[in-house]
Formats: sequence, C-alpha cells, structure tokens
Amino acid sequence: MNRTLLTGVGAAAAVLATACNSDKLTTVNNNPNSPTNAPSTALFTNASRNGVSRWVDGMGGTRYGFLPQAFAEVQYPDDDAYTRLRAGSTSGLFNGSYNVELQDLELVRRRGLAANDASTWGPAEVLMQWEFGILTDVFGDIPYSQAFKADSGIIQPKYDKQQDVYAAMFTRLAAASAALGSSTANSLGDADPIYGGDTKAWQKFANSIRARHALRIVNVDPAKANTELTAALADTTKLIVSNADNAALPWPGDGVYDNPWAAQFKGRDDFRVSTRLITYLRDYNDPRVAVYAQPAEKDTIELMDTTKVKTSAGTDTTIITAKTLKYCPGGGTVCYVGLGNALTQAKVSALVPYTSRVGAVFFPGATAYGTFGGSGGSQPSYLMTAAEVDFIRAEAAERGLGGLNAAQAGLYYNAGVTRSMEMWGIPASAITAYLAQPAVSYAAATTQAEKLKRIAIQKWLAMYTEPIQQWAEFRRTCQPEIVKPGPNAIENVVPRRLYYSTTEHAVNATNVNAAIADQGPDNFRTRIWWDTKPTAAPTYPGSTCARRAL
Repeated sequence: MNRTLLTGVGAAAAVLATACNSDKLTTVNNNPNSPTNAPSTALFTNASRNGVSRWVDGMGGTRYGFLPQAFAEVQYPDDDAYTRLRAGSTSGLFNGSYNVELQDLELVRRRGLAANDASTWGPAEVLMQWEFGILTDVFGDIPYSQAFKADSGIIQPKYDKQQDVYAAMFTRLAAASAALGSSTANSLGDADPIYGGDTKAWQKFANSIRARHALRIVNVDPAKANTELTAALADTTKLIVSNADNAALPWPGDGVYDNPWAAQFKGRDDFRVSTRLITYLRDYNDPRVAVYAQPAEKDTIELMDTTKVKTSAGTDTTIITAKTLKYCPGGGTVCYVGLGNALTQAKVSALVPYTSRVGAVFFPGATAYGTFGGSGGSQPSYLMTAAEVDFIRAEAAERGLGGLNAAQAGLYYNAGVTRSMEMWGIPASAITAYLAQPAVSYAAATTQAEKLKRIAIQKWLAMYTEPIQQWAEFRRTCQPEIVKPGPNAIENVVPRRLYYSTTEHAVNATNVNAAIADQGPDNFRTRIWWDTKPTAAPTYPGSTCARRAL
C-alpha cells in the first residue's frame, strides 16, 4: 500500500490534483530514491516522535505553550501576546498532523487490520485518537470521516462537526480497547517508544483518553459524558492508575533526539515561569517549585504588586505594571520569581535577571527532587498521566457521574495530587504536609463549587508539561481564575481556539467555509462545541472566564 494514497487533507492532496488525475496518484508522487513501503514498525516510531514533538512541546514554533500561562516569554514577549498564534504561524500544526504522523498511523492501522493483528492496528488507532482529540479541541470542526481517503478519490475532505468527531472517537476507542484486551501478540516491540508494544498498556491508554474526552463534554452533553465515563472507568485494571502506567515517550537525550522542551531551553534563554504559576506554588507552599522553576539568579529584597521593584541594592526601578511575585520557601534565601505574561519588551528586558527560568528538571546538572535532576534531554514527554485520570475520577465522583459518588471524590483528589508529586520525586512526608493545608485540603472545601475549583487548579498544576491539555481544561473550567491576557496581548480574552490552516483556505475552501458557517468565525474568540458555559449546576466560580480590561 502506497503512503501517497493516504493524504488526509486538501493541503497536500489537492496540490497533487492540480498536476494530474486522481487515478494517477499511485505513480506521480513516488520518490524513486526512497522505498514506498516503509515497515510499519518504522512508521509507528516516526509517527510517535512527530506527534509528541508537535503536541506535547508547545515551546517551539507556534508557542502555544504560553496559552495556559504557566510560563512567560522574556526575549520575544509578542509570542506571549498571541501574535505567533495567527493563522500563518499555526498552519503547520494542522497540516503537519495530517500529512506526517496521522498519515503514517493510518497506514499502520490499515495494515494491522488487514492482517487481523490488533497488536499493530490497536496502538496506531489509540495514538490517532489521542491526536484527533487534540486537533478537534484546538480547532473545533476538523476533517475526520473523510480524512485519508485520497485513494478513494476524496482529496478535499469535509470538516466533521466536533460533536460527531467526539462520538466517533468514543466508538473507535472502545473498539480498540476491546481488541487490545484480547490480543496476546506484540508486533511492534521496541519500535513502540511509548509502551514497547504492550497491548494491555495501550488498552489502559485507550480507556483513559476516552475518560478525558468524556469529561470534556460535561457542560454541553452531560448525559453522553456520563455514559462514556461509566464505560471508560468501569474497570480500574484497564485504566492508567499508577505512574508506571503513564503514557510517556522517553527520549535518548543524545543531542539528536532530545526532549523538545530541553532542546529549546538548552539553546535559548527565552522562558520564565509565570506569576500565575508562582502564585499557586507560593500560596500552597508547593514542594514542586524546585522542579517547576529554578531559583532567580539575582535576588531582590522585595517584589511588589506595584509599578516598582526594589533591587538588592535598595534602588527603586519602575519596570512593571503587572503582578510580579517572589516566593522564598520557608523564608529562606533561595527564591523563585514569576514573570507577568505579555509585558512590553522594555519591561521584560529589565526583569530578565530577577525572574526564574523554567524547571530545573530540564537543565543538565540542576539540583531537583527525585531522579530527573540529571540530563534534561532524556526527560520523558507525557501524553497522559495517572494524576490526570485521578482528577477525572475526582470530578466525576463529585458530580455523581461515571458510576462514582461524592464520597469518593476526596480520595481521588488526594490520589491525583500524590501521583503528580511522586512523578517528580517529592517525598511522602512533603506530600502529606501539602495535602493537610486548609487551602489545599479537599475536606476543608465547604461547597461543591469550591471542591470542583480545587480539583481544576490541582489538575492545572499537575499538567505542567502538557500545555495543550492545560489550555483545554482552562477553557472548560475557567480555572485558574487568575489566567487572563497580559497588558500587551492582542486580545482581551484568552484564545478559545486557533485559526484554520491558510493552506486549507486555499485548496479546500468550500469545506473550510462550511465549517466556519457551522461553528462561527475563524478567529480566537469563537467557542468550539464543548466550550460553553454549563446550563445547570454544578459549575465553577468565575466560569465566564476573566477578561483583561481594555
């Protein structure tokens, strides 16, 4: 089967069609200098690496990693102001997903189905639905049912409504889970960098993704959310429930294939932790601060919520108009300083020496809790973690969904916090002390709304290295409430979606325009199907989402 027949979107297929008839696609795009029938194992390895690099990175290229505001930009603050998220910059996310890794995975899936080998098609299917879930959460309506049908003559696929994409994802994940659970083969083996071809591990990932997306639609279709949660969470032996189960791609750290974040941070000094992140790390006395941030290089006597900062020499300097925070755990001399989002270049430049770089975990030789204090290049990229699954179960329980009840919510909440901290090597004594604080304790929350808020904020903190999921959860819950555009942002609301590919507008205009007519203008402010305020309680405080004053 020829890879060129599987092109999924008009971005590539329609370009070919302008030069030839569709029935000649089998020969026109063959490269005589490379084989057209790459092994499924090689395709799967490559697709895994490309998909994770594209959607778990967030700090290279488009810089979508700034959207949930755990980080801030110091060298090019316009990146933090959403300017790099315009259509011309984000087209590669859309085009590359379809024309690179998803195309490869579709071929692996087809080959596995033809061979009746679930250990091949099952992992490919699950990884495809993981990425389709991201694509629809980022853009809304997307090519799905007609994607990869160029070999059937469909080179300009329609855009399926997000509601239909979700329904199909649930169906396909359920089918993959069942097949993976029955399979005793392991055809991918070491070519699978995520689970080594372990079909039972992939089954856990399939059900966990299903639960993720089931909860994501709770505000727009609570009945469907309940049905899917009940099915996905029914058997804990088929879920990601420990850090050993985490869906993670380890990197060799050899200077060629490095963790994408570490590669960015090693070569550029662009990034700082944000005031938003430091706010919660400070207010909750969070021991993850030593992993999530590095101490500020140049200490300050005081950083105040004013327009001035007092240096260690005692000089007042007017440099900021946004909240800037300093946190010295235990009142000690090691301090962490967060930077405001989307400040002007002049203000940011003045703050560079005073603010904390991103996580010590990504810098070779840095001191940090646990086993990840060495080479940042080999730090795994996480697609989904046990902590997230625990927070999903906590919220489902609090809402009385998924066969769970409110009496179980606190147990899952505590488990989510614990799994997150254990993943970063935080000692048990520190975790116990953290959970006992009134501001953190689930039992100390007196209303359902406050309990839901605590789940959402802890989930945001746990997703430190998954900014695309942090952003999705922020749009669903509007938590943390302090996340809002910085003073120099080009929008006064945090973007609700990204623009469609400019290439698609050029070669698949009819279908793109139909999608826009369905869901709304192709801009940052249009809300996708599930991104709606809940029609009934329970909800979250501040669920309308903060706006920056114009």
